[in-house]
Amino acid sequence: MTTTAPVPVTRAATPTVERMRYGGPVVLMLMSFLLVTAEFLPNGMLTEMATGLGVTPGQAGQTVTVTALVGLLVAPTVGLIFPRLDRRSLLVWMALAAGVSNLVVAIAPNLVLVLLARFLLGAAISAFWSMSITVAARIAGPERIGRAVMFTTAGTSLATVAGVPLGVMLSELLDWRAVFALAGIVTLVLAIGLRTLLPAVPAAQASSLRILVDTVRRRGVGLGLAGHVLVVLGHFLAYTYIRLALERMPEVDAGTIVLLLALFGAGGLVGNLVIGLVVDRTFALFAVVGPIAIAASVLGTILFPGSILAVSAAVLVWGFFFASWLIVVNTWVGHRMPDRLEAGGSLVVVGFQAAIMIAAGVGGLLVDGLGVELNYLVGAALLVLGAVLFGASNRVRG
Repeated sequence: MTTTAPVPVTRAATPTVERMRYGGPVVLMLMSFLLVTAEFLPNGMLTEMATGLGVTPGQAGQTVTVTALVGLLVAPTVGLIFPRLDRRSLLVWMALAAGVSNLVVAIAPNLVLVLLARFLLGAAISAFWSMSITVAARIAGPERIGRAVMFTTAGTSLATVAGVPLGVMLSELLDWRAVFALAGIVTLVLAIGLRTLLPAVPAAQASSLRILVDTVRRRGVGLGLAGHVLVVLGHFLAYTYIRLALERMPEVDAGTIVLLLALFGAGGLVGNLVIGLVVDRTFALFAVVGPIAIAASVLGTILFPGSILAVSAAVLVWGFFFASWLIVVNTWVGHRMPDRLEAGGSLVVVGFQAAIMIAAGVGGLLVDGLGVELNYLVGAALLVLGAVLFGASNRVRG
């Protein structure tokens, strides 16, 4: 009698594909969320921080400037500084550095010590952004890298749109120093999870600065990156001081501000989903339409302080389009320079951090000297200019 179930043959012929373990991607998502939330916590607590440190709101805004400054320097060089360090160990050390940074801010008696502590956070953020794709690829393998990277992107997107309202809410319940202390403790605990759940990730060959410069010189690339910087700059000129803009509304209270910022976050989450589904076919369109829509929203926020309906619509649209900006610009990198993905991604991070640094610094001067209204007008103008440059870059043949 013959058998119809040749099990050994079937097992030999069908390759076994190991299921992806989700512990690693989840801790990457949590680290992404905590780092970026900590970066933008001052945005929602500027008033309280300024009062507690005895400085102006514009000076308190420099806590974002120094974070971005260090990130600008670290993003293109971290692989060169630590050429042999296992990338899991690097992420663990960065989590520890971020935790210590937040704890120091929580007890710092003056602005100088706060700024020094934020240097550590800036280094941790850029090192994470630069290495997370390498770690995700090791977790998932080449056939499922997109699924692993999705977790990291989700943490960053959620922090970008929800970190400020979360900080405002917690500062109302606790105190701004307690919020930073809580963020520090949670981040230190996460370092244990990173060490336990991530696999060892040997260092890869680092990109050289020459490759980065050569990538910028490609036709249309420099123009697009300039547009990217202006878009992020225009957004953060306004967003860093959004608390001050919303406080212009008559009889506004902290609860209303929390709801408006939560609306910004809700718009961002919807934008990530909607634009993410169609971005491969429409990135060139959204690279122009998105910044223009954000500019209109920025103007609406500042021009109609007497209408809660108008401001609500403005922050909703603003969140919808900016939260998906990194999806748009990274898709542009993938289509424009598929052979230079790592270099292109590093340049996007450098541009993002440079824009945040300039926005917080220049915005602080504009807010203290001329008021938040002019600051918002400048931001809207830069967003439109960024849209023009990005549109021009997509017309240049590579």
